[in-house]
Amino acid sequence: MFNGSGPRLFALPPGVDFAKSLVAGLQARAASQIELAQTELYVGTERMSRRLRGIFDTGPASLLPQIRMVTDLADPIIRAQLPEPEPALRRRLELTGLISKLLDSQPDLAPRSALFDLADSLSSLMEEMQGEGVAPETIAALDVSDQSGHWERALSFLKIVQHYFQDEGTPDSPAFNRLAMQLRLAQWQDTPPQHPIIVAGSTGSRGTTAEFMRAVATLPQGAVILPGFDFDMPQAVWDRLDEPLSGEDHPQFRFSRLMQQLDLAPQDVELWDRTPAPDPDRNRLISLALRPAPVTHQWMSEGPDLPDLRDATAKMTMVDAASLRDEALAIALRLRQAAEDGTTAALITPDRMLTRQVTSTLDRWGILPDDSAGVPAQLTPPGRFLRHVAALFSQPLSAEILLTLLKHPLTHTGAGRGQHLQNTRNLELHIRKKGWPFPRADLIRAWGVAKEQPVWADWVATRFCDLQRHGLLPLSTWVDDTITMAEAIAGGSEGDGPGTLWQENAGRKLTQIIDELRTEAGYGADMDARDFNDLFGAVIAKGEVRDRDKPHPHILIWGTLEARVMGADLLILAGLNEGSWPELPGADPWLNRKMRADAGLLLPDRRIGLSAHDFQQAAAAQEVWLTRSLKSDEAETVPSRWVNRLTNLMTGLPLRFGPEALKTMRMRGAYWLALTEAAETPLPSLPATRPSPAPPLEARPRALSVTEIKRLVRDPYAIYARHSLRLRALDPLMRAPDALMRGTLLHEVLEHFVKDGTADPTLMTPDALNTKANALIGDPDKVPFPTIRQLWLSRMAQVADWFVESETARQSIASPAKFEVHGKADIPALGFTLKGTADRIDIDTRGGAHIYDYKTGTAPTKKEQEHFEKQLLLEAAMLIKGGFDGLDPRFVERAAFISLKPGDPKEVPAPLEDMDPEKVWEEFTQLITAYLDPDKGFTARRALMKDTDIADYDHLSRFGEWDVTDQAESETLT
Repeated sequence: MFNGSGPRLFALPPGVDFAKSLVAGLQARAASQIELAQTELYVGTERMSRRLRGIFDTGPASLLPQIRMVTDLADPIIRAQLPEPEPALRRRLELTGLISKLLDSQPDLAPRSALFDLADSLSSLMEEMQGEGVAPETIAALDVSDQSGHWERALSFLKIVQHYFQDEGTPDSPAFNRLAMQLRLAQWQDTPPQHPIIVAGSTGSRGTTAEFMRAVATLPQGAVILPGFDFDMPQAVWDRLDEPLSGEDHPQFRFSRLMQQLDLAPQDVELWDRTPAPDPDRNRLISLALRPAPVTHQWMSEGPDLPDLRDATAKMTMVDAASLRDEALAIALRLRQAAEDGTTAALITPDRMLTRQVTSTLDRWGILPDDSAGVPAQLTPPGRFLRHVAALFSQPLSAEILLTLLKHPLTHTGAGRGQHLQNTRNLELHIRKKGWPFPRADLIRAWGVAKEQPVWADWVATRFCDLQRHGLLPLSTWVDDTITMAEAIAGGSEGDGPGTLWQENAGRKLTQIIDELRTEAGYGADMDARDFNDLFGAVIAKGEVRDRDKPHPHILIWGTLEARVMGADLLILAGLNEGSWPELPGADPWLNRKMRADAGLLLPDRRIGLSAHDFQQAAAAQEVWLTRSLKSDEAETVPSRWVNRLTNLMTGLPLRFGPEALKTMRMRGAYWLALTEAAETPLPSLPATRPSPAPPLEARPRALSVTEIKRLVRDPYAIYARHSLRLRALDPLMRAPDALMRGTLLHEVLEHFVKDGTADPTLMTPDALNTKANALIGDPDKVPFPTIRQLWLSRMAQVADWFVESETARQSIASPAKFEVHGKADIPALGFTLKGTADRIDIDTRGGAHIYDYKTGTAPTKKEQEHFEKQLLLEAAMLIKGGFDGLDPRFVERAAFISLKPGDPKEVPAPLEDMDPEKVWEEFTQLITAYLDPDKGFTARRALMKDTDIADYDHLSRFGEWDVTDQAESETLT
């Protein structure tokens, strides 16, 4: 196949369909079908292997070369000479146990919460050391004279893995592949193969792969075919790519290093196939834009020699979207157009959040893109389900957790699912009504008996309640118990199997992950429930689920790796912002940049260089979009360095029409952004007005409580929604420890305390009050939040002295007569009833009534009570009218709010001297008369205290589409 001797390097320029040109070159060079069949072809990914086979299948009848992977260099003979590689999961579990023991003995090394991240990071470092052939001794011998104590901590971790590098240690996959390569190269040195051996499509970014490529290039019939080789870059630039610390972020750095190691020059690299690049002029532009930083002055000397940039960029579009959402929508619209035209289009980006937004937008039009990354296993229905089940062992069962699992589509998928859903709905409503933040088994069983569903309720109580565990257990026990529980929950109360848990692609993928975890669980350390929960989620997160049958055949989403081997008519390079593409190198807890260079490990810049090479190849495609968002969720973004270089270069070349070409690229992008704006613009509709509905008289409320009168004055629309429309907010699933709960408990504490103190004056002490508060507020059944219990008890303790002192003064004037007394008073002429509950009414020796209302916060001022907060004034009027059974005072002597605000407890009296009860009742009658007028509307947010206050029915009144300064117009309803 090849003539002559010496190292052979071939290449294809950026933009060429590498797989097609590779096959075309093989068929052109092969002297016969026999030689083609004898050819060993090593490629970098399974995707490349599949595409090559597909191209051969669609072409003329032909024998296939032997397609193999550079990551699997062990043939059966070599494999028999080596120990089996250790599975990656087993190595990770072993490292987790070792690091756990180290942290137990030296807890100051790192927080335990970093256990699994440290295991992952250390495992990656070990794989890199194995792949690059770096021994632990090399790391230990590094010059760290200028380093701090951090290096000593890092060495503590590195020492616990040193035995993995010894001869008797079991190799992991990178170490196994390196050993296989060394045996293969030893065989070749003794008996060089005479048949063609080719490495194609790899950049040699890994040490083992690079060494293998060098060896293949020197074989009698060996060759290396490089992807995306820059034939336009002059020798002077190649000469500068010799120092990793300054050049590794350049897209051609790995090729430069390979040529130096083979003692070749760029002109020695031959074209593998004569297929031209889609746009050679654009390749020259991109090549000049990506020159390494020390030689960008060549823009001034070489830029004027570029061709007309209007032609070079004729099929390039630049989209500068205002936000990530706009960017995703513009991309989705272009992909939709491609789908309608039958054009093969691919979105390329490392930003998975962006791809999810594009996928979600495409779903509007029933387009499911073929995403090469698939869906992370932990985000699939069975993945989420298993993580929820695992969490049952590590935390108390809350109402939220219980309902999340009961409503999961994989729960109770055996017999009786319809009844299960009905029972779940009824149980949820009961939990909301009763306010169970942490449902108990006995309460659930009692509810089941009352609802005649004892079997289902017992299943819920058994499978979900009281599962929290403490202490250490073997990993295998955790896994078995979790899967057993998951299958029992999936099967349901009437089933005896796992239901549909393990069905579909996602279920089968999770089955593989769980089987592997069960197999390797014996290598894991004992752990508690929380550590297992973290480990279990991390293991599941490693899997990906793809469905090859459902996606659209022409709409693709690729990672940057897939872009090297696949072909498409349109490539959309998205997320071109610094930190996204290229991605910022992650923090290395072990070695800094210089130490990595000294040890011979890969620099963080390698990833940037690979991304630059991916960008250079993709930007050379037939039609290209370059997109970015000007703002992220947090702040303004910075354009990708490659976009910056391209725009700066074009801006500086007016004689080559660079600014004009750049403007045209952006105009094409602006057209699609205008389409996104049009797509997001809602259809014209009538403007919302400030509502003031006037329902018919029979639909208006004929009874209100005294606490609702304030709402009738401030926000009449809320009264209309609650009583006329009968709309009420759903009780919260997890009742928060809010002011309502605190107020209810405060009233109960004070009622019991005052009753006890009245019966036995010796109990009227601050200590007795605190004791009573501890008995009620400190009850976990009443307040199931430990921190809140302590906070509320502290608030009570702060006002205890003041309350006892003021209560003594109050009882010296009058004696408590009624607590939590209910009452009502009618307006016969209107057919209206006012209801209310007084916290407490005392009667003095002259027959005068003293009305008190407890407040946990600030009490309303005199002005507020005169105009809005009429609770006490109305209760006084009701009392005079005999509205409270068993009480017939001669007059109302006093009414006051008892404010128990810590730091400022006080009594705030009602202005009875200015607002006589008879006058209050007269004004109240006028108010109700007004709202029983058929033409009177219930205006939304009529007189709220602050414009920023949130009303219960703002969403119903469409507040925000109108303003409080808008005039309300009454609308008669029928």
